[in-house]
Parts: sequence; structure tokens; C-alpha cells
Amino acid sequence: MPLDQSFIGRQYPPGETYEVGREKIREFAEAIGADSPVHRDAAAAQAAGHPDVIAPPTFAVLLSMRAHDVLVHDPQLGLDYARMVHGQQEFTHHRPIVAGDRLVTAVAVDDVKERAGNDFLTVRAEIATEAGAPVCTATSLLVVRGAEGDAA
Repeated sequence: MPLDQSFIGRQYPPGETYEVGREKIREFAEAIGADSPVHRDAAAAQAAGHPDVIAPPTFAVLLSMRAHDVLVHDPQLGLDYARMVHGQQEFTHHRPIVAGDRLVTAVAVDDVKERAGNDFLTVRAEIATEAGAPVCTATSLLVVRGAEGDAA
């Protein structure tokens, strides 16, 4: 059953505040092989003009995917999470994510399409400081695969 087109334009308010920690940045950088010292060493980050260690650009996926939960678990949408795959991800950074940031993420549905029995959901996550200063816009394409036997 196709996803509800009326979800286009739907917005969800920010969820809980996420406090960015140095150790979480270091672990993420290590996991993805980002070896720049600005991700691990406060002195190196400060020498590069940052107030503290900065997260690799893709760190924002942690916040955006966490924020998607409110949408993908909305019973009105009818999304079968077991059939969902992450199809595409884009980030527009307004400034680096820095250790000590207290960030909130609001989610909006930009598009819902159906093609060949699959649903394509474009979701935008606006990551900002608690005071409302923009930090990153993360746009995701979520693909909900059609059930076997759905029209192709």
C-alpha cells in the first residue's frame, strides 16, 4: 500500500537535546577512518580556528536518523520499517558540529513518491543549537521496498 501523499509538508518539532561529546566524536571519527587531529585533539582544533574538536561532516547522520524515528514510527504514515532502506544522504553544513554543542533536530517530509511498487520518502532534518542557530541540514531519501507481488 503506497505511503500517504498528504504527509508532504508535514513537520515534526525538535526532539530531545543531543549534547555532542568529545569521546563520541573521537569514536565516530575512528569508525569511519577520519584521521584528522581536529576530530581528536582540542589543541589541534583550536589551532585550526575551532573552539573544540569538530565532528566529521557525516556525524550529522547520528542526529538526523535519530530524529527520523518520530516519522517512521508515525502510525498514520503506515511505513513498514522492515522494508525500509536508506537510499541517499546529503548534508549542507552551516558550521561544523563542535564538542559541547547542544543540538536539536526538527524533521520535515519534503516528498513522497511511488515508483515500480516502491515508496520514496524525502525527509529533511534541520539540526540547530538550542538557541535556534542553524548547524546542518540533512536530507535523506528513504526507500520502502514493495511487498512481493506488488505491481512493478
